[in-house]
Amino acid sequence: MNQRACKTVVSLLVALAFAGPALQAADPFFLRRSLADVQPQPDDLTRNAKGASYKPLFGVGDKDADRLVGVARYGELTVPPGGASAVVSYPAEEQIYYILQGSGTLIYGGQRVPFKQDDYMYLPINVQHGIANGGSAPVRALVMGYKIPPGIQVEPTPKLMMSTSTDVELQILSGHGPTTKFRLLMGTTQSQRDRLAAASQMTSLFIMEFLPGGTNNPHQHAREEEIYILLRGSGDMVAGLMADGTDARHPSREGDVYFFGPGTRVGYYSNAKEGQPPDVILAARSNLPGAGMGMGRRGGGPPPAPPK
Repeated sequence: MNQRACKTVVSLLVALAFAGPALQAADPFFLRRSLADVQPQPDDLTRNAKGASYKPLFGVGDKDADRLVGVARYGELTVPPGGASAVVSYPAEEQIYYILQGSGTLIYGGQRVPFKQDDYMYLPINVQHGIANGGSAPVRALVMGYKIPPGIQVEPTPKLMMSTSTDVELQILSGHGPTTKFRLLMGTTQSQRDRLAAASQMTSLFIMEFLPGGTNNPHQHAREEEIYILLRGSGDMVAGLMADGTDARHPSREGDVYFFGPGTRVGYYSNAKEGQPPDVILAARSNLPGAGMGMGRRGGGPPPAPPK
């Protein structure tokens, strides 16, 4: 066996060791948080920073972090006027920022790039990044981080991948009915239909807008983790099953956030009435480590799966 083949075998064995527990069947579960209830915690995003604070919703800093497999972190970073976050980089974690409120400057490597509300950006491994706020209002950003498994080679994107969610066309997807429209924000580097084809382990970042009485039909993903945050509106979130096997519906409002483990039922029923703004959910779905192992930058499936 030549040296190149030996290295390939070693990489596959390392990835298998990392992926083994992830690929085993796990009991479905979900976690629920509310932005209003979670308290800021010290974090590397705020270390020696100027006024920044971070609320860990899932992953790093949260009490249930060990229940997540591929998601490294998910939380809200707040930077006050005149403040700045720490400048960070990670050797084995890709990140996505989504700007919930405010405008400021993204520090990205040697660049300083302005951003505004509803902008989102992909932050590759080993690229220093942070947020500075020179404005008069706070900046609030969702921080999403995903683990890069051992043995997976991911090259940084050649340039900053950044867009604005409101500029992405709303569309109806086959198999999802006419009451929910989607904005396909980001997929993997092999994506052919997302606005940004940028990520490795995060397979689909998308927005759902619900017409009055609209629904995201309950379904589940056997080999993926998923997070929903209700950005606007109120309704019933389907999360898991009742003892009798029926879908469990949880009354939810703006600022509620759900993590869905593999195989967990997920869906949504909007309470919006005629004449009211549509409910809006930002969703992020990601592979379990080892699902499609060895492909590095691989394509994801369709945004949410068709109803099952």
